[in-house]
Order: sequence, then structure tokens, then C-alpha cells
Amino acid sequence: MAPALSTDTPGPFHTTGDPSATAVLDDGIRTAVRIDHVHKSYGRPGAERPVLEDITLDVRPGEFVCLLGASGCGKSTLLNLVAGLDRPSAGTIEVPGGRPALMFQEHALFPWLTAGRNIELALRLRGVPRAERREEAERLLELVRLGGSYGKRVHELSGGMRQRVALARALAQDSRVLLMDEPFAALDAITRDVLHHELTRIWSQTRLSVLFVTHNVREAVRLGERVVLLSSRPGRVVREWEVGIPQPRRIEDAAVADLSVEITEELRGEIRRHGRN
Repeated sequence: MAPALSTDTPGPFHTTGDPSATAVLDDGIRTAVRIDHVHKSYGRPGAERPVLEDITLDVRPGEFVCLLGASGCGKSTLLNLVAGLDRPSAGTIEVPGGRPALMFQEHALFPWLTAGRNIELALRLRGVPRAERREEAERLLELVRLGGSYGKRVHELSGGMRQRVALARALAQDSRVLLMDEPFAALDAITRDVLHHELTRIWSQTRLSVLFVTHNVREAVRLGERVVLLSSRPGRVVREWEVGIPQPRRIEDAAVADLSVEITEELRGEIRRHGRN
């Protein structure tokens, strides 16, 4: 069954009612997401298994941040905490503009609804009047370059098209923060490259704050303004890179390849250290 879409029910983070609100850090920098000394463990008391340890990370308004790490390092767990789907064991998470929109690796579309109706469901949950929903759904389909696909069923869409509809549905939630959990991992290389380009275009138009989880180093460098590397479990912030390569980028660009090599070496080191534990 597809996961429920976000509503305005308060999550385990502090929020304010103003969609344009940002938290103010001590140094005066404003942030769309603030993760402050967050820990997460699972298991019964006395036998807890730490997944995340002392994570502190801020996402600035309009920033595209890629969260990178080996499988099992806690990337998706951290994203779920920011989304309000789980609670940290310690520490705080602030999303001042309200609950973020979340896009999964699986498209999570309802197969008995058309593409347009899937988007309208998010609009209805947001409180958009019925008379306005179709027009807004069609506008969002145009934004993701699926104009004319309002009446198509999920089974009529390719994998890439389904992810575009899922992106349109996430955008329909009208959040200023978009969380993306390896949304292109199941796609072939050509489709993934096309969607990288489309996501960059949409981000540049909307200036959403994006927190994007991936284990693909080149994808992180291709998309992000900043790449944050987590250690193997328990996940800790090991290092950050500011990606100063102008957009649009291509995954085969020399500058993308060079930075990817540097980050990959750091990632390999983390995996080797984890293997000795």
C-alpha cells in the first residue's frame, strides 16, 4: 500500500506557521532545516543499537543538499526523522516552514487513480477547493513535462514518468522543503540522467530547499550544491563538500568526475573502517 501523504499534523520537530519562515542560527544565517545533535537508537533499554550519533546539519533556504553514505549508514532514517515519520532518541529537528514534502524511491502512486487524480489527492489534503484542483494538477504535470497525461493510469506510465508524477504530487503539498529518498535508484542510467536534468530545472525555478539521499557519489555531485558524507553505522557527519561547479552539470563532466573521485576515496575509507569494527 502506498504511504499516506503528509498532512498538517504536527511532527516531532518545532514548526512555525509561516511557510516562508526560517530559523535563525547564532551566527545570523537563516536555515530551512536545522538538525541539532540528533541521536537515534533502536532496541529495548539497555540493548539499544545506535543508528545515528550526534548529527548536526543545517539546510539553508533554497539550498540543494545531498546526503551520501554507504548502505545502512542511517541516511533514510535521518530523512524519516526530518519528515516527522519517527522521533529522534535525543536532539532536536526544526523545520520552521511546516511539514516537508517527501518523495520515496518507490513512486507510491495509487494505481486505481489517474496521474492527475494522484496529484489532486495531495491538493485535497492541503485544502485546495475542488474547483481548482484539476487546473493545479495539470499545471504541475506541465512543470514536470507530463502535459496531457492527466488521465493516464499508473500502468500506462514508464518508470521515469511515474517518478515525475510522484514529484508533481510532492510539489502539490506546497512545502518549501522537499525530502527525496533515492528517488531515481531503480531507474536505468539514461532515464536517471534525464530526471537529474529535470530536477535541476524544477529546483532552479522553485528554489525549494532539497535534502536528497543517495549512495551514488556522481549523482550527489551532479545535483547538489553541498554534499554531506555520513560514516558507516552509527551514522555521523564525517565531511562536507561545497560543490562550486556551475549548473547545469553533466554526470560525465571532468569537474564532476574529479570531485567524485575525491569523495569516493573518503567513502571507501569509511567502509574500510566499518569493516574492521
